[in-house]
Amino acid sequence: MQNFRNYYDILGVARDATVDEIKKSFRRLARQYHPDLNPGNKQAEEKFKDINEAYEVLSDPTKRSQYDQFGKFWQQRGFQTGQAARAAARAWNGRGSDRTATGDVDFSEFPDFNSFVDQLLNRRTSLSGGGSPGASSVQRDSFRPGTTKTTYTVPRASRRDAEARISVPLEKAYLGGRERIRLEDGRSLEVNMPPGMVSGQRIRLKGQGVAGGDLYFKIDVVPHPFFKLEGSDIFCKLPITPSEAVLGGQIEVPTLDGFVKMTIPPGVRSGQRLRLADKGYPTTNDDRGDQIVEIQLTVPRDPSPQERELYEKLRQLETFNPRADLPV
Repeated sequence: MQNFRNYYDILGVARDATVDEIKKSFRRLARQYHPDLNPGNKQAEEKFKDINEAYEVLSDPTKRSQYDQFGKFWQQRGFQTGQAARAAARAWNGRGSDRTATGDVDFSEFPDFNSFVDQLLNRRTSLSGGGSPGASSVQRDSFRPGTTKTTYTVPRASRRDAEARISVPLEKAYLGGRERIRLEDGRSLEVNMPPGMVSGQRIRLKGQGVAGGDLYFKIDVVPHPFFKLEGSDIFCKLPITPSEAVLGGQIEVPTLDGFVKMTIPPGVRSGQRLRLADKGYPTTNDDRGDQIVEIQLTVPRDPSPQERELYEKLRQLETFNPRADLPV
């Protein structure tokens, strides 16, 4: 059997790996080999394609079960000629009540591993029966050695790639994961989005374009009302009260991972920037940028009578004069 690919080795996981382990390994490798982070590197591009294909199979229980069953027979002697494949199919179909959720699998119908994967991932609707370039063949009757195979030749539409733009919230762009997207032509596709997406990035769906071409999703990350992406750093402005600015202490700060506690120093100034290490955007090699927090001193617009009374007492007691050293 030609071109067999060990998807477990590609993702660097054991054969009994859980779905969470597979997903974690996929996210790490997808960031490392993503074409946008490796411009012009054809080897990284091919590796990225293999990683996505492996994840698409191993993350789906039914596809994974079929793949595991197929892998048991591919190295058997005579498989490429169909002898071992037909024996495997007979053994599989004869299991009766012991069949798993994979259903009936006739391995003899696949001339090579790529044909098996194409059908497994629904990338082709029929097997090619030969013919002229630019045409697909539809098999009329079941073919067995020693019989005559009759085919009809059907003209194929011109294959070409297509592109669509999708807007992604920053939180979704950060996390990645599976997302169902409805296209203008009425199709609904489940897209496996890589983590750490940025505006202008393109995601390729093999065989989903026009007449078997590829479909590219161009990503637009929607601006966030609080977070701003600056390279691999996340920037935000955080309001604090006058008492927090004078006394300092711990406050809660929103991040893409949720709220975290940050200690602000006593006497912090409005406009001063503080850094939350490793709370920014993902980069290559599992690194992350930082979150930059700019302090904004905010005063109450309508203090309560008790607060106003305390501010009056403070004004009488305070010795600090911010206008004492004006250069005039």
